Amino acid sequence: MLNLSELKMSRLIWKPGTMIYPLPAVMVSCGSSPDEYNIITVSWTGTICTDPPMCYISLRPERHSFGIINKNREFVINLTTRSLAYATDWCGIKSGKDFDKFSAMGLTPGKASKVKAPIIKESPINIECILKEIKELGSHHMFISEVAAVGASKKYFNRKSGSFLLNDASLLCYSHGKYYETGSYIGKFGFSVNKKRKRKNSVLKPHR
Repeated sequence: MLNLSELKMSRLIWKPGTMIYPLPAVMVSCGSSPDEYNIITVSWTGTICTDPPMCYISLRPERHSFGIINKNREFVINLTTRSLAYATDWCGIKSGKDFDKFSAMGLTPGKASKVKAPIIKESPINIECILKEIKELGSHHMFISEVAAVGASKKYFNRKSGSFLLNDASLLCYSHGKYYETGSYIGKFGFSVNKKRKRKNSVLKPHR
């Protein structure tokens, strides 16, 4: 029988699978004209390079958006929020072969700055992508893409500080079959090695 210490250290070994969570839950918009516009929800997505800025999405070849993106060689990654949770889930379940997803979910297609694919105006961030390479990996194909432009909602821009308050948007993430909104602030990048600065003009008091 395991004691408490051994129980804390014990591990279950599962078969290989996708257990890197949480992941962003994004809506990818595609199509070169209104009659072709579509949205697909994706969590297999992320950054792969800074210079040039590059990212990826992975899709199953049988998905309706796969053929659209493969033909047009471009798409837009739209970040999602708590208020977009229902639409995000719905667009991941329903097929663009059967529905006009923009119309069905009351979403607004907008003109992108660099690509023909539409942005989703309700999204706080729209990342315009140009497809560079498709890697056939198995169940999914990876669409390796270069970021052509990034559009940001003015709603979250603080003019006084000059900063973009993206975390105020309650961004969605996906973890093991469930959606969550991003949580509480813990610390900025590098906080673990920052040294506490002494206040200027502070007077050291002698030990008594």
